[in-house]
Amino acid sequence: MPFVSEIQRQSDFNHFSPTTPIVIDNGASSFRIGWAGESDPRVIFRNIVQRPRHKATGETVTIVGDHEPSLLKYFDCTRSSPRSAFDGNVVYQFEIMEYVLDFGFDRLGANGPEIDHPILITECVCNPVQSRSKMAELLFETYGVPSIAYGVDAAFSYMYNQQLGICDKDGLALCPGFTASHVIPFIDGEPVYKGCCRTNIGGFHVTDSLKQLLSLKYPYHMARFTLEKVEDLKMEHCYIASDYASEAQLFQKGTKEAENKTRCWQLPWIPPPTEEPPSEEEIARKAAIKEKQGQRLREMAEAKRSSRINELENEVRGLEFLLHQLVQVAEVDIPSFLSETGYVSKQEIESALTKATQSLRKAKGEPKDDQAEAEDHTDATNEKFHLVNVPDDVLSPEQLKEKRRQLFLKTTSEGRQRAKQKRFEEELERERRNQLDEERRLENPEIYLEQLHAKYKEVSEKVEQRKRLKTNGGHANGNNLSGGVGRGERLNAAQRERMRLLTTAAFDRGKGEDTFGARDEDWQLYKLMSKDNNDDDDDGPDEDEVELIRLSSRLQDIDPTFVPKSDVAQPTEVPKSRPLTKEDFQIVMGVERFRCPEILFHPNLTGVDQTGLDEMTGVSLRRLPSYSDDIAERLTNSILITGGSCLFPGMRERLEAGIRMIRPCGSPIRVVRALDPVLDAWRGASVYAAGAQFTTQTFSRMDYLEKGEDWLRRYQLRYSL
Repeated sequence: MPFVSEIQRQSDFNHFSPTTPIVIDNGASSFRIGWAGESDPRVIFRNIVQRPRHKATGETVTIVGDHEPSLLKYFDCTRSSPRSAFDGNVVYQFEIMEYVLDFGFDRLGANGPEIDHPILITECVCNPVQSRSKMAELLFETYGVPSIAYGVDAAFSYMYNQQLGICDKDGLALCPGFTASHVIPFIDGEPVYKGCCRTNIGGFHVTDSLKQLLSLKYPYHMARFTLEKVEDLKMEHCYIASDYASEAQLFQKGTKEAENKTRCWQLPWIPPPTEEPPSEEEIARKAAIKEKQGQRLREMAEAKRSSRINELENEVRGLEFLLHQLVQVAEVDIPSFLSETGYVSKQEIESALTKATQSLRKAKGEPKDDQAEAEDHTDATNEKFHLVNVPDDVLSPEQLKEKRRQLFLKTTSEGRQRAKQKRFEEELERERRNQLDEERRLENPEIYLEQLHAKYKEVSEKVEQRKRLKTNGGHANGNNLSGGVGRGERLNAAQRERMRLLTTAAFDRGKGEDTFGARDEDWQLYKLMSKDNNDDDDDGPDEDEVELIRLSSRLQDIDPTFVPKSDVAQPTEVPKSRPLTKEDFQIVMGVERFRCPEILFHPNLTGVDQTGLDEMTGVSLRRLPSYSDDIAERLTNSILITGGSCLFPGMRERLEAGIRMIRPCGSPIRVVRALDPVLDAWRGASVYAAGAQFTTQTFSRMDYLEKGEDWLRRYQLRYSL
């Protein structure tokens, strides 16, 4: 089976005799394997498995434990996430467990298909018999091990520290693990499992809580918060607060002490390149290039203009010569003469001459008087709509249809011209009013400002009154007892007139053929409908709203204390986006440092209705079969904390204060931490497996097959040999 890993493979597997046991600390977080009698395990890796496909070959590979992130660019990991063999702290996925054991034995140096060494493997407290049976079946059937022994990791750690003199024979082992926390009482060096206590909160839940808090605080950096990175942040920055409430108030007030306890994680950030201002030589060079290009464009435009003028002059001379020749031609010969020139009539030649002359004067840049321009515009209009003034009886059906179209286009064009002229006159009137306002302000600024405020108040009340009328359908007091309000009740006079015209056009034509547009007066309907188009309140702001906006803008210019009303529709500026800075890529950890580990003492913060670490000791003492005050005092005088989650600063002090709160006054309480909370379980198992009487605590495959699961249920390792 192909494995992908950076862990080196051991080469001295065959140097050990078959009687040398192999010690395995099978934790939910890490897998440790080594030889009995050694001080440290040979191989350590995370107890997870991932099986992605190679992007090039499509081959499925197995990644066990830690891996180099650079290797993932060769594999498709989108359909394969890391998986664990544990449910809580109990092994239940033995297919994944087989991958883990394969990898562990392979890196230990095993070559053959079988492992000819006794196995000592750790398990959780009160491990279910089904998990024990499946693990024994896997080791016996798949690997052919000669014998197996099960032991509790916390018990091995307590035994190892007892030999070092850190704790006594009578005491409590408090183990906050990866997925669960346990308290095991020890009497005369042996664990009393009937008095143990468990809570389903561990280091994984602390990591997950920290990940969620940081993701909510910095959602735009969520991809950075992987479990591995958050685990590192947890172990580096988190701590246990001696008093959670007072510590939270400290950060809430933002004191100097809270600022000193805040930590910052700087994400990778590259400052944007700063553009240096161009030098004078560069500016001069660009100006010279721009001038050169402009000169070239001007020369090209002048050459094109000269060519155009020559063409127009030739065309004018040709048309004048053609008219001069036409005068000398006899009346009967004119049609034949015109057929050779391509023109139909003399008027067409004169029209072409007029157009060419106008284009020539325009190309030369000669000024054009207003009278000539008006005449030209009239001539162009008459030429464009030449059928408008022709009687209907002399026109054919196609020409009548074209006449109606020209009449509609002419009416629309005249309406646009009137609107343009009206806007021009309004602009002149606005400028005149602004000039008069400025003169009045300069004469007496105080009176002018007072009058402006009064005018603003008056117009504002009118606008609000109109809005209330629209909302309530004509009831100014808002007491509309008739229920809903129709659109007709909210229309002004101009809108009601347009609706009347539309109704007349739709229903007054009878049931015969639709002849709308056959008569000239029919087209006056569009003029009447568009006459007061600017009075439509639904199409945009009315005159009062425009005036209110103008007054508001004027008051803001001359009165610094003026605050406009928020409900008036005013143009707002779009906020400008600022460039990203170094501070935008900083992860600040303040209250999160102690809030996440607090769930070990208050699991209800995450919705788990169970006791915390300090209360678990009291529960464990009350569960002892032979409970007495003397035994309780001996046990609380030697409390050993072990496991990876007890590495938080302040853990020992917080536990001692919490246990003192639930014990009688004057009770001896001593909390000590293991020499190495992470590796002491494996080291204790290594010392135990190297003992001479270890073989008496193991069971072989034959024992397992003969005695069955009921015997395996009662199997219990003796630690005080």
